[in-house]
Amino acid sequence: MNMRKKIVAGNWKMNMNLQEGVALAEELNEALKAKSVKCDVVVGTPFIHLASVADAVDASRIGVAAQNCADKVSGAYTGEVSAAMVASTGAKYVILGHSERRAYYHETPEMLKEKVLLALANGLTPIFCIGEVLDERESGKHFEVVQSQIEASLFGLSADDFGRIVLAYEPVWAIGTGKTASAAQAQEMHAFIRRTLTGKYGAEVADRTSILYGGSCNASNAQELFSNPDVDGGLIGGASLGVDKFMPIIEAF
Repeated sequence: MNMRKKIVAGNWKMNMNLQEGVALAEELNEALKAKSVKCDVVVGTPFIHLASVADAVDASRIGVAAQNCADKVSGAYTGEVSAAMVASTGAKYVILGHSERRAYYHETPEMLKEKVLLALANGLTPIFCIGEVLDERESGKHFEVVQSQIEASLFGLSADDFGRIVLAYEPVWAIGTGKTASAAQAQEMHAFIRRTLTGKYGAEVADRTSILYGGSCNASNAQELFSNPDVDGGLIGGASLGVDKFMPIIEAF
């Protein structure tokens, strides 16, 4: 029996001002009150929303995530937000290594390694993103790319620390493009990731690790994606910005 945590996490990206974000969180909280759902629900908000959203929701119903944190403990890093600051807001998760951070802000595997360590040291659960771009998929390098992303940033962790990580596979070619990896492609990659983890940490740790799928997951394809044995939920972008679109994905379990 698969005892892994099922998780549906929304990534709001750079959308909604503070008031709109709090209103959305409150609406989602109300919608979840009325339902008994079979997965953990997380919302990944901009930094300035974190404390207000954490206050606005029932922590037993909704976990709050930052979308990033700094790779330094503290100090003269104007504009950066540390893992300790994130944790102090009541947020329990942090999204790290998102393809947009890697592509636009040149985050390296080495920086991400530091971010993961600082997140764990501050009691946060990293949702660590991995995934290939279109030309890597088309040239058949997708497995190699994903494996190296995992190895370079996470394989320095002890088995205990690795056990506190959630992975999110996001084929970069399917983010916001309307293209989705087929359920079979998602399952194939998730199973490959789990085998990679088994090779390093053993079957027990690998079997316990939740691996989410991200990349144009929505109400119409969530059930098919989530029915795969190695797909443990979703990291949802655009469809998490409205309760009417997000709830059907949560209810796909």
